[in-house]
Amino acid sequence: MQAPKKAVIVGAGPVGSLAALALAKRGWSVELYEGRPDMRLASSKAATGQRSINLAISHRGIAALEAIEPAAAQRFLQHAIPMRGRMIHKLSGELDSQLYDRDGQCINSIDRALLNEGLLEEVTASPNIRVFFNHKVVAADFNEKTMTIHNSSSKTDFSVGFDLCIGADGSYSVIRRQMMRVVRMNYQQEYIRDEYLELKVPAGRDNYGEPTFLFDPNHLHIWPRHSFMLIALPNKDKTFTCTLFAPSAELDRLSSPDSILSWFKLYFPDAARAIGEKLLVEDFLRNPRSPLICTKANPYHYRDRAIILGDAAHSMVPFYGQGLNAGLEDVRILSTLLDGEGVSSAASIYDPPNDHDRRLANALQRYTETRHEDLIAISDLAMNNYVEMRHSVTQLSYQFKKTLDNLLYSLTSPQVVSLASLTPILAGQPYAASKPEGWLPLYTMVTFRPDISYATVKKKAARQATILTGLSWIGVTVFGAAGAWLMWSTREMVLDLFAHK
Repeated sequence: MQAPKKAVIVGAGPVGSLAALALAKRGWSVELYEGRPDMRLASSKAATGQRSINLAISHRGIAALEAIEPAAAQRFLQHAIPMRGRMIHKLSGELDSQLYDRDGQCINSIDRALLNEGLLEEVTASPNIRVFFNHKVVAADFNEKTMTIHNSSSKTDFSVGFDLCIGADGSYSVIRRQMMRVVRMNYQQEYIRDEYLELKVPAGRDNYGEPTFLFDPNHLHIWPRHSFMLIALPNKDKTFTCTLFAPSAELDRLSSPDSILSWFKLYFPDAARAIGEKLLVEDFLRNPRSPLICTKANPYHYRDRAIILGDAAHSMVPFYGQGLNAGLEDVRILSTLLDGEGVSSAASIYDPPNDHDRRLANALQRYTETRHEDLIAISDLAMNNYVEMRHSVTQLSYQFKKTLDNLLYSLTSPQVVSLASLTPILAGQPYAASKPEGWLPLYTMVTFRPDISYATVKKKAARQATILTGLSWIGVTVFGAAGAWLMWSTREMVLDLFAHK
């Protein structure tokens, strides 16, 4: 009996864990290497300060989980908090609820650790997967299909062989750097001007002394302040995880308790009251300021030997909540392409002149060719959405266009396309075969339509934006003309009235 093919996956985050499950279910022998300790251990949680980092998982991420591990997908959603829209906190103190979807579809706030630990439980339960924590990649020879690993516990190095290497080791990927030695890879890295810092809104107490939310838990809360913003996502323990996004120069000025408190009271008074002065100052001075990085690469693979997924291939700013979702979708797309090319865990079509498995090489090649445009599109859309979140959502012009957007959506697309109806399709093919019909808001396409590729979303949204702008100008012209006529008519009436006195 022929031994199954062996995959080595580097990085045991959500993307690496899901990739391990996808290959294991296809009969591959999988080894998963993670440089950090096992995050499920109490000692690991103590070392990281038990920070609560939220993820916004939406239909694309859920569809990927459903396609590979359906039971786990449903289990995770039981621990998520649905958010049906944005709650805009204006500087005046007014609240403005802006729903994400006309049909009540929601995005979901879920704890990163809960999702990652749950996937690791699935991974360790699989007989086809072996997991190694505290193991860091030192070097990789993709032509020889070998990798050198450093065991941080024993301080020793050893070599492992593989048929396929998957790099899911984040923005500063070692596998990506190793691939650059053998691949003519176009690579771009950009730090944007802003940094982010995490804060926490504690749980309140109700009349019976029980924990309660201090803000509406079914909204993603945003405090847009033009050049910076604060957001808050709910946790199951009735707290909120807040993230402040601001230019580095703005944060540099906040170096003392007095400056921090005065700045928060000026721009985020209700958030400052909810957090509390003592906790606000402590968290602001203690928690690290982190950069926002955007990376783009092409190609994502090398022959039939290696491929990078998730942040290793495409770090993006978090303003569309698609970083995790795109990474999980990477795994689903790759899985469908492997099936489409007939890649199995044992049989292969060996191509001697090229020294590779033709089916596997074709699948990886197709992944790069079809996925690159999508990932560039969502990276650009995420950056554009920052401007919308921190500034545009407060503008009358934005609200007018949003209303018109939803009206056209209702007139041309009366029926909702549910995730349940899409799941069977997406388990077997990257996206729906037919082009999306009718008018679809950009947010709906990105967040609630995993059957539409990001590149198609961007193109369709650009066409619709041109139409919206034209209709807006027509509306302004009509209202302007009506206003001018009304003023003229009123003036004539007044003059006529005085003329008859």
